[in-house]
Amino acid sequence: MAHLIANVPSVLCYIRKEFLYNFEKDTNGKLKGLGEFEECYWVSIKSIKSRALYFESFITKYGAVYDKLPLSAYVWKTDIKESEQLPLDYLQIWDCFSYNITILEKDFLKNMTCKVLMKDKKHQSGTYMFTIDSYHEDPNIVNTTLSETPNEHKSFNIIKLDNGQFAAQPNNRIIYHNASFTPHQTEMPYFKLSTKVWTCENSDKWTAADDSNYFYQFTQK
Repeated sequence: MAHLIANVPSVLCYIRKEFLYNFEKDTNGKLKGLGEFEECYWVSIKSIKSRALYFESFITKYGAVYDKLPLSAYVWKTDIKESEQLPLDYLQIWDCFSYNITILEKDFLKNMTCKVLMKDKKHQSGTYMFTIDSYHEDPNIVNTTLSETPNEHKSFNIIKLDNGQFAAQPNNRIIYHNASFTPHQTEMPYFKLSTKVWTCENSDKWTAADDSNYFYQFTQK
């Protein structure tokens, strides 16, 4: 578990150089570094409530670490088509929910291909990489987030898109394909959002408080 910052898999990718120039323009009014890239490895990630995910990268050519860039700053290949590149609010549709995050590579989904439903109702193909999830760490601190509210909580599944970009999408925007399990034609999910809080101890019909034996018995009220 991590507060604010966490390690991520060391993904080899490229930073769009206009981000490294902080979008400065040259004397002709053109963005500096536009269409150029720097090789890097992801190092860590920051989760700041109500902001996009911030990635930290090690830039190999300079031995330098650069921080606080969104997913839209990165591509995993340089022969991209600019007309196919998506803006940040397509790649990550929800801001971070909490300062507390955990990183997990879901083993069952490892390297599984998938389709992501984007804002424009079009699908983008890609491959699952890992997941970033949010939580509330300290019960002695007031929880001002929605990270543990069932109908509001969302995971950030990091997807390597075929167009060269990366996306951070919740479960209900992704359809996965596995040759062993999914048919050639998958059906459209009919599922509704899970909105209930589930607990095993909220029944008022049973109690074990009256029995102090090691193999205690439940009795019905």
